[in-house]
Amino acid sequence: MERTQLIEGSIYKTVFFFSLPLLFGNILQSLNGTINSIWVGHDLGSNAFAATANVNNINFLIFSLTFGIAMASSIFVGQHYGAKRYDEAKQVIGTGFTFFVLFSIVVSVLSEVFAPNLLGLLRTPASVIPYALAYLRIFILTVPFSNLYNFVTMALRGSGDSKTPFYFLLISVVIDTGMNPVLIFGLGPFPKMGIAGSATATLSAQVICLLCLVVFLYWRKHPLSLRGKELAYLWPRATLMKLMLQRGMSMGLQILVVSTSSMALITLVNTFGSTAVAAFNASMNITNYISMPAMAIGASVSNICSQNVGANQWDRVKRTFEAGLLYNVVMTGALAGLVYLFNRDVLHLFITEPSVVALGMHINDITAWSFILFGVMNIIVSTVRSTGAVLFPLLISFVAQWLVRIPLAYILADHAGVDWIWWSFPMGFFVSDILLLIYYFHGGWKRINLNRLYGVEAETADEAY
Repeated sequence: MERTQLIEGSIYKTVFFFSLPLLFGNILQSLNGTINSIWVGHDLGSNAFAATANVNNINFLIFSLTFGIAMASSIFVGQHYGAKRYDEAKQVIGTGFTFFVLFSIVVSVLSEVFAPNLLGLLRTPASVIPYALAYLRIFILTVPFSNLYNFVTMALRGSGDSKTPFYFLLISVVIDTGMNPVLIFGLGPFPKMGIAGSATATLSAQVICLLCLVVFLYWRKHPLSLRGKELAYLWPRATLMKLMLQRGMSMGLQILVVSTSSMALITLVNTFGSTAVAAFNASMNITNYISMPAMAIGASVSNICSQNVGANQWDRVKRTFEAGLLYNVVMTGALAGLVYLFNRDVLHLFITEPSVVALGMHINDITAWSFILFGVMNIIVSTVRSTGAVLFPLLISFVAQWLVRIPLAYILADHAGVDWIWWSFPMGFFVSDILLLIYYFHGGWKRINLNRLYGVEAETADEAY
């Protein structure tokens, strides 16, 4: 059962090698999205391409509703592993799995019913709505499967296993990428489905990948697979469910703040027409690659810190934070530099209309460098939430997004032009970094004691620091 590589050995080596499968996984996911976007953008036109941007924002909103519970489960599994409380880790798995099944079904049904309303709230252009609705109705069906897959993979990472999720993500990407052109254009015996075919390919890949992962875990007798009497853990435990909801809802609300602010931005961009939407979507596809190291390192920092919090090794928590910051600056900065060097070339992968390419280059010029600041924000949040401290990061995110970024974007874009939408990225990241750094050095997260969770005496973080 023991996974000791996260609580001993070189910090920099641990962060680097634990992050690699996560980084490669992010690359695979983005490549998958990029290839699918190329099929849609080049062969179905800018309206279909703009439709994917609107649906992706809705998907991000739906994802935020369940991400917090999955992240909380991962942290709890990590803390229990660090404290060598393995049976409690399995209880987290059982309760979390049942919650995800029930909640994901409810979210899917509601999203399917209110799909047109969601597109209306985004002020989706009339020329885009037919494409977006066809794409969204099928994409919603992936929610239960993608949520369960995310839950299982996050739990595996909490136990110190970042490789298994990568292998099965590779399977999913191969299926999705291969089936996209087949279903979009109706190759062979398959019907021609257009943009709906792209969503159907994603649905097929998610279902197959989840089933294969579950079968594999039981075949290999993975430590987190529930067997025999352990299946009783699938019946949710009230105290554990309450704890997961308390932590998870705060994390989910933080993602919800980000996703709703993204929806507010795409709503504003929609008012400037389909050219602006297509350019913005192309730019965001590119900056997704820039943010990959920060996302991978942040997830690693969270998993590594949670095990070390459980093991009461607070000095390693501090050094993991420092290693994460250094890796983020180097890797994110390098990718941003590459975008500046090959700006036009990478945009041509997504869209070829000259006016869209020109605007996309301009957006990249303004936003690319700011994702270094995004990385700093992500590392800080990942560190402090490994102890279960989630309230202040949530409040900081709300202030930065909804009291600074979105109001300034709407006011300045209305009076001074669309450029201020793009400038809202560095503005929001900068405010978040300043507030989070203050909280990291002076906030109460360092005083959080796990004896309330485990029922044992533990050294406080303040004493370790």
